[in-house]
Amino acid sequence: MKYLFSQFSKIKKLLRNKFILLLLDYDGTLTPIVKTPSKAIIHKDTKGLLQKLSRNPYCKIGIISGRKLENIKNIVGVDGITYAGNHGLEIQGAKIKFESQVSPRLKSIIRNIATDMQKQLSGIKGALIEDKGLTLSIHYRLVGKKDMPAFEKIISEVINPYIVRDKIKVNAGKKVYEIKPPVKWDKGKVVLWFLARQQFILGVKNVLPIYVGDDITDEDAFKALKRKGLTVFVGKPGNSKADYYLKNTEEVTKFLRSILYLQYN
Repeated sequence: MKYLFSQFSKIKKLLRNKFILLLLDYDGTLTPIVKTPSKAIIHKDTKGLLQKLSRNPYCKIGIISGRKLENIKNIVGVDGITYAGNHGLEIQGAKIKFESQVSPRLKSIIRNIATDMQKQLSGIKGALIEDKGLTLSIHYRLVGKKDMPAFEKIISEVINPYIVRDKIKVNAGKKVYEIKPPVKWDKGKVVLWFLARQQFILGVKNVLPIYVGDDITDEDAFKALKRKGLTVFVGKPGNSKADYYLKNTEEVTKFLRSILYLQYN
């Protein structure tokens, strides 16, 4: 990975005269990671840039988040954006309303796991269960070190019977376990769906997809867009499949400002 702003003269050439499909994660990308999801509020400057870019006829924005659809729509609150919640299992935007066909049985399994987690983790201080309907997030950022063995034991005991029967998928993120139905639909497939749709609408291939994300679930999107667009990891450079990296969310805002400037000049 290369530092994006050290390569910006090259990137500017890539951005010019393109229709930009700007796809963004939320937590850790548009806003810093915080102790609890409810405190992750987008900065007014970043929101203002998204509003301006959303009105640009040469740019389309999609926000792809692990949050529930209604939650990510409300917390960002910008019209003209397509929102994908639950890692793309539900999508809504102008003339779009989509929900992945998750069977009632699989939905019931997620509900049962949520109920079991609520009971068994009630004695673990700092454990936070985020029930998002189609998926479930178990946050442990606030769990103390001495409670981690008990926390991990409960997690294993609850989810392992479902994993071995292929009833759920589990991803480990930044101090969170993401529990999802075992459908073949991830952020990689979501971004390719966004891209194909935008190319169909425009009737041209001159669409440049840009994906910016910071977590393990974003790696599917980086891989899917390899040699198809521009992929940007947010954080310390490591083993990500992204082409470039930005150091923090402040630099993401700077990058959005740069895209806006190039689109209008």
